[in-house]
Amino acid sequence: MTVQEQEAPSTQGDKSLSVLALAAMVVGSMVGAGVFSLPRNFASGAGVVATVIAWIVAGVGMLMLVFVFQALSTHRPDLDAGIFAYAKAGFGNYIGFFSAFGYWASACVGNVTYWVLIGSTLGSVLPAFGEGDTLLSVVVTSAMLWAFHLFVLRGTKNAAVLNTVVTIAKLVPILLFVIVGAIVGTHWETFRLNLWGGAEPSAGELFSQVRSTMLVTVFVFLGVEGATVYSRYARRREDIGRATISGFLGVLAVFALVTLVSFAALPAAELSGLRQPSMAGVFGAIVGTWGTVLINVGLVVSVLGAYLAWTLMSSEVLYQAARQEDAPRFLTKVNRHGTPWMALAFTSGLIQVFLVITMFSDDALTSMLELCSSLSLIPYFLTALYAVQYGIPRWSRRAHRDVDPALVPSGGLSRRQLVAAFVAVVYTVFLVIAAGPQYLLLSFLIYAPATVLYVIARRERTLRVFTGPEVVLCVVAVAGAVVAVIGLVTGFITL
Repeated sequence: MTVQEQEAPSTQGDKSLSVLALAAMVVGSMVGAGVFSLPRNFASGAGVVATVIAWIVAGVGMLMLVFVFQALSTHRPDLDAGIFAYAKAGFGNYIGFFSAFGYWASACVGNVTYWVLIGSTLGSVLPAFGEGDTLLSVVVTSAMLWAFHLFVLRGTKNAAVLNTVVTIAKLVPILLFVIVGAIVGTHWETFRLNLWGGAEPSAGELFSQVRSTMLVTVFVFLGVEGATVYSRYARRREDIGRATISGFLGVLAVFALVTLVSFAALPAAELSGLRQPSMAGVFGAIVGTWGTVLINVGLVVSVLGAYLAWTLMSSEVLYQAARQEDAPRFLTKVNRHGTPWMALAFTSGLIQVFLVITMFSDDALTSMLELCSSLSLIPYFLTALYAVQYGIPRWSRRAHRDVDPALVPSGGLSRRQLVAAFVAVVYTVFLVIAAGPQYLLLSFLIYAPATVLYVIARRERTLRVFTGPEVVLCVVAVAGAVVAVIGLVTGFITL
């Protein structure tokens, strides 16, 4: 058997990542393109009041998801393949595949936003790069994409160490923006005028503004489960929860402060008209040209670091799905460095496809951002729902009849953990409603063709392809994909 044809090693993996390294995976995954685009994205649809409420809602909702990840990593240590493993354990193979593929596709689309932002940043100096969606921009960023692909091929462990270093480096300009902006750039009259974003105060307007920010908040928090995805590399199981909570709370504080400092520096109308990355425009208005340059440099470092973290995680998810017999065997192949090279090739390939699609989008960054967020909602919802199922002993025993009883404690989750799971379910359902039908249909356009991989995986292992309920789900996915195609052709759905 050649090096490239090796099957994956034991799922026990190399227990080499410390709490700091795991927390860096969480922070590195969340602090990327999103934070640099927050000023314009929030000011375009919300004022200060709605922004504060949005961060509270998102903070509580995502914190509940963090508690869910922490509880499940402790109660089900055997499920160490990442968040999709929970969907499979609770709701069957096909839904588990949906969760895995949706999470993987979300990561790939999220990585496209990084390249678009880099292209847009270069466009501020070289107009031919435009907003990151021109032919020149796509060619240059595609070359960078495959350069990173070759680097990751040299080993997951080395890339994780580099990610820790990059995470520390990229936080410096962001923290400088918050500190200097708060001291030098705060104008209380501007902040007061931005309270309602120029709209008349009302409950309906407030709800509308909060709703408009939801997909943005989801996008910037994607990656909060980073330590869970790499749980098989953790030195101790308890390190996963510690890394996730500490990373999340720190990032939440930074994100909220970035938006509030921006609202105190410039009127909402100016913020919404800034070129992306809008944080550079805000800091430039506060301290001058050097501020714009600093943020642009920080963005490049931050985005490349986040891209590295997400490439690691997304290829790991696809690799684990294949190991769990939910994707074709060829995706389990690793090279001599232990990198799942076939899964990585699929990851880079899908990123390349969407990078080309950005040339035909009216607003490439926003479209990819919202599609990325929408694709992540199903895996998050299923994870929270599994926690509820697991936390109720009667449901848990019924759902885990074929599992070693020692792995499913009769007491289920604690009352606090179960409450957190219920709140997480409500939060994710609210996000699906806030996202609207457009991106849900586009998600089906990705899910339906991917079912071919699931069918191949089941047949090559001589397993039954679909159960009765799974057939219904497959029909729904195909119907949704057809509606999405019709919507794109007729203009009902746009990118």
